[in-house]
Amino acid sequence: MADQIDRLTTAIADRYTVERELGVGGMATVYLAHDLKHDRQVALKVMRPELATVLGAERFVHEIKTAANFHHPNILQLYDSGEAGGFLYYVMPLVEGESLRGKLDRERQLTVEEAVRITVSVAEALDYAHRHEVIHRDIKPENILLHEGTPMVADFGIALAVSRVAGERITETGFSLGTPSYMSPEQATGDRDLDTRSDVYALGCVLYEMLTGDPPFTGSNVQALIAKVISADPVPLRKIRETVPPHVEAAVTGSLAKVPADRYPTALHFAEALSSPETTVSVVVQTEMPGGRRAAAIVALSVLVVVVSYLVLHFSRDNNSGAEPVRATYGQLTAEPGVEWFPSLSPDGGWLVYSGDGAGNRDIYLKSVGGQNPINLTADSPADDDQPVFSPDGEQVAFW
Repeated sequence: MADQIDRLTTAIADRYTVERELGVGGMATVYLAHDLKHDRQVALKVMRPELATVLGAERFVHEIKTAANFHHPNILQLYDSGEAGGFLYYVMPLVEGESLRGKLDRERQLTVEEAVRITVSVAEALDYAHRHEVIHRDIKPENILLHEGTPMVADFGIALAVSRVAGERITETGFSLGTPSYMSPEQATGDRDLDTRSDVYALGCVLYEMLTGDPPFTGSNVQALIAKVISADPVPLRKIRETVPPHVEAAVTGSLAKVPADRYPTALHFAEALSSPETTVSVVVQTEMPGGRRAAAIVALSVLVVVVSYLVLHFSRDNNSGAEPVRATYGQLTAEPGVEWFPSLSPDGGWLVYSGDGAGNRDIYLKSVGGQNPINLTADSPADDDQPVFSPDGEQVAFW
């Protein structure tokens, strides 16, 4: 190790002075260094020699330039990158603070407010990167740095370079992108065609750990852990920590869905779900009717939307008392007697819509999870209304 530091120091002596080692990760070693040109301390990350051989200097430097052009308050800037003496390296600001891992090691659990704030900031950073077609692939507490309380995501450069350059050859080195405790199921099974939803899953794992003290899955070895990631369901948040608000639990559940199509499509959607305990719902009727009757229905429903929006907000404040989220199953859903069919849970887990037979006519009812006062959405409809479903964004209800 001393010999490697000596060789590295000699190779970059014209630009940086290596002062000491800060830490060792799976793919790189981090050093405290002094930037001679700008007279400042920096964090110098040096790729493992085996990985550097697979990556190749020219393509590594070329690909990492994309991350160097990122400008976002929650993304750690990339100062420099290059090759010297057989070493591949990149340079970042030296963050005065600690990583989220250090904070969790010290405090174990964070307040709900702080955990959500950190998650939303990281989600905004991920959304920025995703819009520039970069998937991080290794979101974990170690890669989230806290600078005066501001979360900053690190290592976008290494993720981009390794994913684009190494390809299948990465397996030859024994390295793998990602950390098992935060890997999405598709990443754990070796799927190379990952998208933004894999980062959403990893961020959901990080939030779960901030709230409970542990990631969703743990295991005695990597194989056992990956088996759980692929097939097991995490313990619901509120069974571990009942003070977690229902909408936060619902958002985490949505981020940790096994199938990518069942997760939030973007990191920003995840952030919005965490920040929005109240949901307003509009109604759309799907039916076959003459144009005149259809126009009349649209006018009537326009008025209904205003009423529903008010009632939804009212009941969410009065009745969302912290009860466990209701899962969409057949059976009695409300305290009132009656027959109910086709329950459907909103994407954020906060609302339930179903078809009910109250007074000889089948209507569509909406209720907040945990509340006991359903709202009849189609009280004035002469027809039997059936099979309600939420739109993917949770903003509308469609039914026959």
